[in-house]
Amino acid sequence: MKLRMLLALLIVISLAACATTPTGRSQLAFLPDSEVDAMGLQAFSDLKNKKVISKNAQEDQFVRCITNAITREVGGNWEVVVFEDSTLNAFALPGNKIGVHTGLVELVDNQDQLASVIGHEIGHVLARHSNERMSQKLGAQIGISLIAAVAAPQTAMGRNALSLLGVGAEYGLIMPFSRLHESEADAIGIELMAKAGFNPSESITLWQKMTQASQGPQPVEFLSTHPSHATRIDDLRSHLPKAMTLMQQAHAAGKNPDCKK
Repeated sequence: MKLRMLLALLIVISLAACATTPTGRSQLAFLPDSEVDAMGLQAFSDLKNKKVISKNAQEDQFVRCITNAITREVGGNWEVVVFEDSTLNAFALPGNKIGVHTGLVELVDNQDQLASVIGHEIGHVLARHSNERMSQKLGAQIGISLIAAVAAPQTAMGRNALSLLGVGAEYGLIMPFSRLHESEADAIGIELMAKAGFNPSESITLWQKMTQASQGPQPVEFLSTHPSHATRIDDLRSHLPKAMTLMQQAHAAGKNPDCKK
C-alpha cells in the first residue's frame, strides 16, 4: 500500500511539475505558488519583527529609487526594506519581498552596482527558485522513501548505502541546482537592470569589489551553493553585449534613472 501511494505521488508530481523559467529552462516546481508566496510573506513579516530596520532616510530612498525603476519593468507590487546589518547581503522572498542590508548599501559606489544586486534578487522571484528548491527537496525525500520501500535493506551495509543516497541527493542534486539558480538570477538580473536604464557593466565591478571585500577563503565551488566570484564575473561578461544593447534601448526610450546615494 505504501509503495502504491508513493508511486501515485510520483506520477502526480511528474504531471504537475512542467514549468519554464524566464530563461527558457525547464524546472521542477510543483508546489502551489499561492502557498509558497504565503510562506514568503510570513517569513518577511518575521524578519521585520526580529531585525532592526534602518532609519537612514537617504539610504532608504536610494534603495527604493533603484527598486522602483527595476520593478516597473516586471509589474506587480513589491516591498523593499533596508535592514541595519553590516553583512554584504540582500535577499528576495516569494510574494515580492526584498531585503537589503546596510553593509551592501555602504559598499556600492553608485546606483548601477546596487541595481545589479536588486535585479538579481528579483530574478530569483520571477524564476520561482524558492518553489523549485522546495520541490527538489520534497522530490528527493520521496525518491529515497520509494527506494527504501522497494529495497527494504536488512543488512547494516544496505542501510548505510541507503543513508548515502540522502547525502547524494543533497550534494548531487539540490546544491548544484542552487548554483544554477544563482547563475540564472544573474542572467535575468543583468537584463532587468539594463531594461530599466542602469549600466550593466557595473555588475562586474560590483563582484570585483565583493571579491576584495570577502574575508577568508571561499568554500570549494562543488560544495557551495553559490558560484565562485571568478565564475560569476566570467558569466556576467558573457551576458554583457546583449545587456548593453538593452540599456541603450532604455535610454532611447527615456529611461535614465538618477538614484542618489
